Amino acid sequence: MKYTLQTTAFAAALALGGAALAASPEDNIKVVRDFFAAYGANDLDGIAAVMDEDVKWHIPGRHPLSGTKNGRDEVLAFFAQLGGAGFKAEPIYFGADENYVVDIHRGWSNAEGKPNVDTTWALVYRIEDGKIVEATNLSADQDAANTFFWSQYQLAPLPKRLAE
Repeated sequence: MKYTLQTTAFAAALALGGAALAASPEDNIKVVRDFFAAYGANDLDGIAAVMDEDVKWHIPGRHPLSGTKNGRDEVLAFFAQLGGAGFKAEPIYFGADENYVVDIHRGWSNAEGKPNVDTTWALVYRIEDGKIVEATNLSADQDAANTFFWSQYQLAPLPKRLAE
């Protein structure tokens, strides 16, 4: 069956004008492992290296950091803020196919004197040409995540918050 799937993928690539074959599940997991290594080292250049320039990163919730981040610069700004809050992530599981990786990880914080979060998260990554092109973040306890993020990040006063 695996041979049939690879043969079908090759035929599809030829039909698309010789486009590159999809990466193996192992190659895609390596992209996400490289992301986690860079994140753990607070290495924004390393994070950028595994992301497509037009990446979309979906952050659920109702807090100052929620919403879709469009493009590498917005995603890197998000991770710079997250790193400043002492948020850590420890991978537990990876699963993949030729286009997607799913990770399950423990995500926690240890901010002194503020509410913290310690819960399970899952991310669904879409990988193309060895780069993350889209990621959707899912929290096992969105209420705890919202409380944590509101405790870490305050909005500017109303006059400065509104667009001009």
